[in-house]
Amino acid sequence: MSIKVDKEKCTGCETCVDTCPFGAITMVEGKADIGDQCNLCGACQEVCEVGAISIEAIEKEEVQDKEAYKGIWVYGEYRKGRIAPVVYELLGEGRRLAHKLNVDVSCILLGYELKDKTRDLIGYGADKVYLVDDAILKDFRDDVYGDVLTDLIEKHKPEIFLAGATSIGRSLIPKVATHLNTGLTADCTDFDIDLEKRLLLQTRPAFGGNIMATIVCPDRRPQMATVRPKVMKKMAFDENREGEIIKVTLDSINIKARTRFIESVQQVSDAPNLSEADVIVSGGRGLKDSKNFGLLQELATLLNGAVGASRGAVDAGWIPYFHQVGQTGKTVCPKLYIACGISGAVQHLVGMQSSEVIVAINTDPHARIFDVATFGIVRDLFEVVPALTKRIKQAIGCE
Repeated sequence: MSIKVDKEKCTGCETCVDTCPFGAITMVEGKADIGDQCNLCGACQEVCEVGAISIEAIEKEEVQDKEAYKGIWVYGEYRKGRIAPVVYELLGEGRRLAHKLNVDVSCILLGYELKDKTRDLIGYGADKVYLVDDAILKDFRDDVYGDVLTDLIEKHKPEIFLAGATSIGRSLIPKVATHLNTGLTADCTDFDIDLEKRLLLQTRPAFGGNIMATIVCPDRRPQMATVRPKVMKKMAFDENREGEIIKVTLDSINIKARTRFIESVQQVSDAPNLSEADVIVSGGRGLKDSKNFGLLQELATLLNGAVGASRGAVDAGWIPYFHQVGQTGKTVCPKLYIACGISGAVQHLVGMQSSEVIVAINTDPHARIFDVATFGIVRDLFEVVPALTKRIKQAIGCE
């Protein structure tokens, strides 16, 4: 779909500017101009009384033989001597989808001196591992990795391709999707299969996390999606699983290296890593003031945990952004998540609902946080948190 403005018809009334929910329309020399933020919702077309705005369908380029595409591939992100944990999570999800489609799950592993990393991938669900071990892949460069991935996908034709929405995944996978002229859905939280059409149903938050949208890619292959770490559950490791290792050489792949790796600099911070914490105590607008996060810090310290926050608390300036949990913050999966004064907006829930145990404390019995909570406490957090902290201190002999 494309959207156009007929400058001859446009009267400059600015009605479309006020109507656009994305702020995509501005006035340039007295005429409406539609920017890249446009989501083709059609609101501006409906309110334009002179018919100056039109949305037109672009002829779709059909995949000639979609039946030639078969199987599920997972990108085996490898960096600094280890495979990213999200790879194992995606292999588990890939196995679930593969069972419905009756296909194999393959993992594509790129790097240098990979040694025995393939054993783990098979144990966590891969039927095949495409192993590309070459010195040119020692350091990550998205142009080099993109050329290799694109070539292998074009040759082997998987119908579904999954990758982690990590810093590498966000840089690499859109480039590959562009080369393949196919769709890509980012930050998915759930998948399902339309068996009749063999379509991957890709669910992700939309409109700032206020709704959950299910997206499909009906006309192009492969169907590509990224998933944030900690959203999916990895399957139990099976040391008896057998799989096939396919070694790939780069002799026949046209690699166009346009960048040169110079140095990798790791940021060092004293702040606890929310993504790796076993216990997280999070606060929302119910804390009322920044100073009240001290209550949560004391509890988190006793539990050897970290302090998290909702987007509302961060937006209010009560706590820095790196504490934010949710679609626009970090996705976490601790053993224990304690939500204090958090109502449960969709964008927050998708970032923590896979936690093993969720304890919610809120005065509103109808708060959405209780829909995902393992245990719910309908009381004032300023009563519950100090009482809980005191009890824990007594239990460990600190009081």
